[in-house]
Order: sequence, then structure tokens, then C-alpha cells
Amino acid sequence: MASANVKEFTDDNFKSEVLDADAPVVVDFWAEWCQPCRLLSPTIDKIADEYSGKVKVGKVNIDQHQKTSVDFKVTAIPTVLILKNGEVAEKFVGMTNEGDLKAAIEKHL
Repeated sequence: MASANVKEFTDDNFKSEVLDADAPVVVDFWAEWCQPCRLLSPTIDKIADEYSGKVKVGKVNIDQHQKTSVDFKVTAIPTVLILKNGEVAEKFVGMTNEGDLKAAIEKHL
């Protein structure tokens, strides 16, 4: 089951939720049909719970929100971006482990 701390980012809310955020934001670009995305999902949920109140965490479904995916040049999924002050601070393409994600997040807190 998905964490209540994981938000759904869309083409419509991406600017207000992500680009204008005061805190760092972890964005998971995914699709329903992507098996590696499903395998990464529990890690994203865990990070959302662990960093609740410090970091905003959310997902962009690339099939439903193609504009945002194109804007950030997402060419493979899963892709996880960490944005700070509206700019991409870190980018992970493919399966990523929890330790690497946490280390990257800690750098930007």
C-alpha cells in the first residue's frame, strides 16, 4: 500500500508543488506497466515516511503527465529527481537503492 506521505504530481500542479516548494522534493517518474518502477515503489514510500516534514515526496505518472516528463528529459523509467529551489540537484535513472537516495537527500537538507 502506498504511503499517505507520497503526493501525486501532475502537469497542472508540478510548478506549485515542486518548483515553488520551500523544501527539497523527491520526484519519482514512473508508469503502471513498468516492473522496475513497482519494485522501487516501497523504497519511495519508506523515504516519504522517514523524511516527512523535511522533504516532499511524490510521483509523476509519465503516461498521464507527459509534459512534465518531456520538460525534465525523462527518457527511461524509473527516474528519480531531487529538486531544490526549483532546480534538479540529483538524478537517478533505473533502479536505485535506499542508501543512495538517502545520501543524496541528506546532502540537500
